[in-house]
Amino acid sequence: LKPTRCERVITLLPSQGNDGNGAVRFRFAGIEHRRQRSAEQPSSRLGVALRCLPAGASIFSCVAVAHLRTLSEDEAMIRDAAAKFAQDVLLPRAIPQDHAGQMDPEVVTALFEGGFMGIEAPPEFGGVGLSFTAACLAIEEMAKVDPAVAAMTDIHNTLLITAMRRYGTQEQQAQYMSRLASQTVGSFCLSEPESGSDAFALKTRATQDGADWILEGSKCWISNAREAGLFVVFANAAPEKRHRGITAFLVERDNPGLQIGKKEDKLGIRASSTCELNFDACRVPAGAVLGEVGEGYKMAIGLLNEGRIGIGAQMVGLAQGAFDYAMRYICTRKQFGRPVADFQGMQFQYARARMEIEAARVLVYNAARLKESGQSFVQEAAMAKLKASEVAGQVASQCIDWLGGVGFTREFMAEKYYRDAKIGTIYEGTSNIQLATIAKHVRADYADAWCALHVRLPACPQVVGISAPKLLKVWGSEMALGGGRSQTRPHMPSKAKAAADDSFGAVAAQHAIAAAVAQPEAKQRTCSLWPAARRVVFWAA
Repeated sequence: LKPTRCERVITLLPSQGNDGNGAVRFRFAGIEHRRQRSAEQPSSRLGVALRCLPAGASIFSCVAVAHLRTLSEDEAMIRDAAAKFAQDVLLPRAIPQDHAGQMDPEVVTALFEGGFMGIEAPPEFGGVGLSFTAACLAIEEMAKVDPAVAAMTDIHNTLLITAMRRYGTQEQQAQYMSRLASQTVGSFCLSEPESGSDAFALKTRATQDGADWILEGSKCWISNAREAGLFVVFANAAPEKRHRGITAFLVERDNPGLQIGKKEDKLGIRASSTCELNFDACRVPAGAVLGEVGEGYKMAIGLLNEGRIGIGAQMVGLAQGAFDYAMRYICTRKQFGRPVADFQGMQFQYARARMEIEAARVLVYNAARLKESGQSFVQEAAMAKLKASEVAGQVASQCIDWLGGVGFTREFMAEKYYRDAKIGTIYEGTSNIQLATIAKHVRADYADAWCALHVRLPACPQVVGISAPKLLKVWGSEMALGGGRSQTRPHMPSKAKAAADDSFGAVAAQHAIAAAVAQPEAKQRTCSLWPAARRVVFWAA
């Protein structure tokens, strides 16, 4: 076991009642549980401890503080399987696919046969049923050899499978999930000619016609378009509501109203198809609506936040693949009688590159674990995607330098890694979009910092039914901009001038308002200095 830390206390309950199967009743985290062990189930250490202690006794529940790179048995299995798949299937085809600018159909078939296109799909639909981190591990391993195939796998798993699993009705899952897990590539259709980073400015329209919907418009930069058999298309069903009219629709490839346009001739990930789509009187039934009408913008935001972690995994894999490729070369290439890798100038370079790759990997794994545990991960996903894409570009560029002249030729894979890396800072949110997302979250963390630095008060029973965030917004806005006054707080009652501690602004605002209400002179002083707070103070009173 790794070092442990105590998290909860388990208290045994009276009348445990041994029914022959080792049943035990106990309270954990405020909830009563009953653990029953059958003959087929081996005893756990916790189960043994519970049966050995008397009723009413308490023990500490300790959990392992796992390293971010500590994997479950299933996660290690899918990682190793993906690594072998990459070497056996992808490596011989990586350069030919890149030169041809298209995916070998045998690769797509092999992806499905290996279970890599349904990693998170439920087993009852033919999927593998593993974790989000498992999908990221597979994407990383494939990207070490061919980032173009990793891109297809990433989009299909983190966007399409997730969308169907989370928003699909039972009928939709029964109709499509098995296909997505076993034979049908999916495509996520959001971007348009005038709607890139401003994703919700899309012009594609959905008009209801009886029980059906008719889609009109076009999409661009749509990945997997050539291979896809099912498209998740975002269109606005109520333009007057702006982004709140955006709705997601399921469109089959053989729909007569769908035309797949030209394939883009790209700089990198050339085997991954990127095409235009046109919708001309594209009729779909009411059952083709994925999720709720008007909720498409929420779906897109949520899915892309998760997808960014997948892109981060792709970029980490790319950086590691380029690094491994270059290191194998410079460890055998000799100049001045010794391997190039033994020169100190080179050692400093690849030591730093290795450090940057590991930093990016930790950010990606951390974001994936946060997502799995149900915690907030939007900021961490943006950090992971931004850092990993930047590291991939830097390392891939250095690797060409390390190889020298041969790195500049198309016979070696170094230049392919370099070209493939560039997309990382562009798709599923540009680097500037990631920075804006990070900055927004950082700014929100410090929105009430002024009160945390100046207020220390006990619980105040006078505050009843007051919305702390609303008070903080109205009462604190001018205080935060009050110049010198915001530093001295001459208006605040004496109780609100105590030393700083770990109190935070929302609670502190409640206390300060309540104290002002309790002291008329303080209330008057508050209202004279900050008119914006007047109605809040009197409302509180």
